[in-house]
Amino acid sequence: MPLGAGMTVGEAAGGAVGRVPRHVACVMDGNGRWAARRSLPRTSGHRAAETTVIDVIEAARTAGVEWLSLYAFSTENWRRPSTEVDFLMRLVRRVVRKHAPLLHARGIRCRFLGVADPRIPPALARDFTDLMTLTGENRGMTLTVAFDHGGRSDIVAAARSLIRSGVPADAVDERSFAAHLPFPDTPDVDLVIRTSGEQRISNFMLWQVAYAEWMFPPVLWPDFRAPHFLQCLHTYQQRDRRFGGVPTDANGERPA
Repeated sequence: MPLGAGMTVGEAAGGAVGRVPRHVACVMDGNGRWAARRSLPRTSGHRAAETTVIDVIEAARTAGVEWLSLYAFSTENWRRPSTEVDFLMRLVRRVVRKHAPLLHARGIRCRFLGVADPRIPPALARDFTDLMTLTGENRGMTLTVAFDHGGRSDIVAAARSLIRSGVPADAVDERSFAAHLPFPDTPDVDLVIRTSGEQRISNFMLWQVAYAEWMFPPVLWPDFRAPHFLQCLHTYQQRDRRFGGVPTDANGERPA
C-alpha cells in the first residue's frame, strides 16, 4: 500500500482539509505482541515492521509533513536479550542499505538521533553516517530515526554543553538551552502517534514533545498503514491547540 494508497489527508477525512502538522513523531510499538499473537518469535514482528516504516514515510511525505521522527531503538532497549538486540542491529542495517536509494530519490533528508553507544556495530554506524551524507543536501521531508536515543540523555548532554560553553546561569533560557540539543534546528513535535494502544512517553524526545498532541491507536505497528496515519492527521486537524491559552471559536476569536 505505497504512497498512502493514493489517499490525501482530505480524502481520509471525508473531504475536510486543514492544517497538516509540521512535525510528526511515531513510537513504533507492538512488534512483539504482533508476533506473539501469531505464535511467532519476536524477531518476526520486527521484520514485519519494515513494510509499515516505508508506508508511513511515504504517507507523511505525500501529505506534506515536513519532519517525521521514528523511535526505532531506545537507550533502554539494550536491556533486551542479546539475541534480539543482535537481530535488530542486522535488520536495521539491511533496511538502511535497501531503502537508501529510495529515500534519496524522494528528496528525503535522513538523520539519526542518538547512535552514541559503543555497542552499536561499527558497520551500522558507518551506514548511518553514509546515509546522512548521501541525503544531507536534500530539501524534502526530514526523516529522523531515533536509534540508541533517550530524551533524558539529550537533556543532560545539552546541560553539559552549556556548562562547557561558559554560559552564565542567568543567561540560560529555553531558546539557548534548545540550541545545545542534538539537531537544534528540529522544530517542536506537533503530533505523537504511539501504536498498540500503550499510553507512555518512554523517554522519547522529551524536550521536543512538550506541547505535542498525542494519539494512541490500538493498531499494532506491523499492521499500521497509511490510512491509519492519515486518520491520525485528520484527528489532529480537529483539535484546538491552545498552548495554555483559552479555546477559540470557528473564526479564531476568543470568548470575552
